[in-house]
Amino acid sequence: MQLRADALDAHLSKSLASLYVISSDEHLLALEAADRIRASARAAGFSEREVLSVDRYFKWGELQSVNQSMSLFGDRKLIELRIPGGKPGKEGGQALQEYAAACAQTGQAQDTVTLISLPRLDKATQKSAWVTALQQAAVFIDIPLVERAHLAGWIGQRLAAQGQSADRPALDFMVERVEGNLLAAHQEIRKLALLYPEGRLSIEQIRDAVLNVARYDVFKLSEAMLAGDVARVVRMLDGLKGEGEALPLILWAVAEEIRTLLRFKLATADGQPLSMLLKEYRIWGPRERLMGPALARVKLSTLQQALSQSSQVDRMIKGLRAKTFAGDPWDALLQLALRVTKTE
Repeated sequence: MQLRADALDAHLSKSLASLYVISSDEHLLALEAADRIRASARAAGFSEREVLSVDRYFKWGELQSVNQSMSLFGDRKLIELRIPGGKPGKEGGQALQEYAAACAQTGQAQDTVTLISLPRLDKATQKSAWVTALQQAAVFIDIPLVERAHLAGWIGQRLAAQGQSADRPALDFMVERVEGNLLAAHQEIRKLALLYPEGRLSIEQIRDAVLNVARYDVFKLSEAMLAGDVARVVRMLDGLKGEGEALPLILWAVAEEIRTLLRFKLATADGQPLSMLLKEYRIWGPRERLMGPALARVKLSTLQQALSQSSQVDRMIKGLRAKTFAGDPWDALLQLALRVTKTE
């Protein structure tokens, strides 16, 4: 059974299943969901807890052994199986199918409750037999990433839950400060509850309280470029520089986005549908939505020039003289990224 994370409390108030699966890359939200399941299991008398973590030395027989072993004191048991890589392998996939089948026969929790934690699964893995078996037998909770466009709303909901609110400029300020770090956002929201009473918060109060705890992601930089968000590109490059991120990796990400845009620009000019190109190059999520507007915004000549200039930035990073750019390679990289970001 597929279950949304926001429906978990209602489910747990009625019954406790024998098998739960949480799949997400949002560690805060996955942890909160797991904590709610643990609390319900404890309240229902599942007082013993066994934790198994799948690594290269893990033996899949341990899972069945733990499930079948009786507690010394006859306590009911919560079994947690953590698969951080999301790839159990052939043996693990077969073991999970057999385990899911056994749990499906049990239905409601009896002597054990099992909680399996997975990262967000790619499309190919989602179609595998072991995932299908878990989806059919378990309460399967797939928690998506909180995209930047929805982060202000998420912060607003969290503030409302503690009796506080803020206007959109204040929420946008928080988004800028916590970008890419949902756990930090949660901590800053909780801090606001400690510092100020319930009610509406001013942007001045939030500015005084919220730290700059953003964690910048190289691969989110391409999203900012596609969105034409100049301020965000400048802020992210500055943040990546401050975090000591490797210049060659950032240049690779920028140049790869330019190459993709150039391929798509040429292909669509020849009559190929954008939807087919997105599928062929396996582009989905925010980039899928942003690609069309970006192609309409940036000229073919701009992309051709930008791709040529990326090689000049590469020379600068390697300490060689570049014809197009002079000075600091970080400045040259910013000029390159903005060339594609700005509206022509």
